[in-house]
Amino acid sequence: MTVFLCSKCGTAITPELTELAAVPEVSDDERDRDKETRRAPSTVPRGHYAIDPEPWGPPYVVQDDQGDPKPAQSRGPVVCRDEGFVISAGSRHTVLVHPDDAASLQPLPNWDNSSGCCGPTGDERLNRACPCGAPVATLAADCFGPFELHLDPVRTYAFSQ
Repeated sequence: MTVFLCSKCGTAITPELTELAAVPEVSDDERDRDKETRRAPSTVPRGHYAIDPEPWGPPYVVQDDQGDPKPAQSRGPVVCRDEGFVISAGSRHTVLVHPDDAASLQPLPNWDNSSGCCGPTGDERLNRACPCGAPVATLAADCFGPFELHLDPVRTYAFSQ
């Protein structure tokens, strides 16, 4: 079992979690059917975590193939900015957890980096902070992308028992 803690203050961010061998596949067809949130189901089930080997978040770089763009990051949508279609060149090996397994995390002041129509898209910078105020994670919870929380691999650390 593993607990994730804030690198700044040492506060536990999650309860004890069990590692998954890989990031689970989630079908876009499984979005909230009652239309209350329109979210996809969480990528990672409660009580578990997975290490995402793919880049996540900023910085973004212009994709080479503008005629056939790829999603900007794993499980996310295609993103077009002023310079064209972009792809993440951000951190690899972020820790994916169910957003409810880090309930003490709070949005940044003024909801910084949390734009989206139904929730934060997750394609900006860190948007969730430890109770001490340190930004430590990125929540993706908009209606057109994944529903997942990425713990920053530098701003958090694992303690295994």
